[in-house]
Amino acid sequence: MKKLWGGRFNQNTSKVVESFTESISFDYRLWKYDIQGSIAHAKMLGKQGIITSKDVSKIIKGLEEISRKIETGAFTFKEELEDIHMNIEAALTEMIGDAGKKLHTARSRNDQIALDLRLYLRAETQEIISLIKAFQKSIADTAEKHIENIMPGYTHMQRAQPVLLSHHLLSYAEMFQRDVERYRDSLKRINILPLGSCALAGTSFPIDRSYVAKLLGFNDISSNSIDSVSDRDFAIEFLSISSILSMHLSRLAEELVIWSSEEFKFIEMPDAFTTGSSIMPQKKNPDVAELVRGKTGRVFGNLLSLLTIMKGLPLSYNRDMQEDKIPVFDTVDTIKACLIVMTEMFPGIKFNTKRMNETAGDAFSTSTDVAEYLVKKGVPFRNAHEITGKIVLHCINNGIKLYELSLNELKLFSDKFNNDIFKYLRPEESIKNKKSSGSTSIAEVKKQIKKIKEKILL
Repeated sequence: MKKLWGGRFNQNTSKVVESFTESISFDYRLWKYDIQGSIAHAKMLGKQGIITSKDVSKIIKGLEEISRKIETGAFTFKEELEDIHMNIEAALTEMIGDAGKKLHTARSRNDQIALDLRLYLRAETQEIISLIKAFQKSIADTAEKHIENIMPGYTHMQRAQPVLLSHHLLSYAEMFQRDVERYRDSLKRINILPLGSCALAGTSFPIDRSYVAKLLGFNDISSNSIDSVSDRDFAIEFLSISSILSMHLSRLAEELVIWSSEEFKFIEMPDAFTTGSSIMPQKKNPDVAELVRGKTGRVFGNLLSLLTIMKGLPLSYNRDMQEDKIPVFDTVDTIKACLIVMTEMFPGIKFNTKRMNETAGDAFSTSTDVAEYLVKKGVPFRNAHEITGKIVLHCINNGIKLYELSLNELKLFSDKFNNDIFKYLRPEESIKNKKSSGSTSIAEVKKQIKKIKEKILL
């Protein structure tokens, strides 16, 4: 097949090279954005008198017909035509004749693919934001349901202080809110029109780039044509943000895996989102959470892949950049799949609140409350810390819990102890005593739920 760029070549392209260099096997999914950009470009060419209005009408009608064919599966993508741009342009020319050959006036595949990728990422970023919000709502609803349930809070995977289960869950809602904000901010850099930069130097035709930007909903046009076709920062940023989101999903998945173990028994995963063992009949494996955790590796890998592709490229466009789409597409698919499955799974998780509450008071988790009690009685914090540490050691040596100590025993360590100390020794009292903004008290957690739900609506 004759190439659209084959005028200066004497030999046909090797079949091996066609197979090696084609990208239609994966960039076909940009067809909608390629057609969208081409229609806007054609309208601009007509507006500027570069092509006739008759040709514009033919081009738009032809592109709309190609769009219908692709949507219905009646369009055949051809490997020998290399990419989505050439496939659509060749089909258009075959359909409408010479008018189709005029569409590529004042543009290059270099600025065309930059446009397609920006349009694609703009749409996908907005969808991912919506999916995160749906997951945040699921978390917030679960937190509201467990507003008063207490669990042990951890540092270093050791029981630390009592916290509300709702407070713990909302920490993830906050993480995901930062992800939403990062994605939103990235749209400012995605939503810039590169079309009109051509191969790298711009064009001698009197094009109107601002008009195209308006048609396509871009906020601005790129300032430098060389940078415009060689820039993939917006894609790298998308992969970076997605990697952070994936890390957050992985941390939550990790906790779900741990909490569902026999050692913790904090939760039971829904049957519909677990699997069994091929040999052990009793097993109920948290495979969904494990796969969400595992897929983080491929998202991280995609970021590293694109960074490596771009790190040594001289200006401007290089064919290496064809490899940008696979990591971007894979990350989009992976992130969306993880968010959807986690959102579906989360409401079905059963929390063993009795077990959580029983363990919340173990491991001397109210020790900090004892130290704070002494500070309120006038003891310097470091002295209070040391006194409390000695009390804990005494309990360990005697096999007793903090709340089992008598007042006389406590007074052996400090004469500041009085009967009011017993309000500080149990987990539920520890929760009630929290005063600081953003803390684990019920009043503060209610504020957090209200605040996150308001953010979800934005």
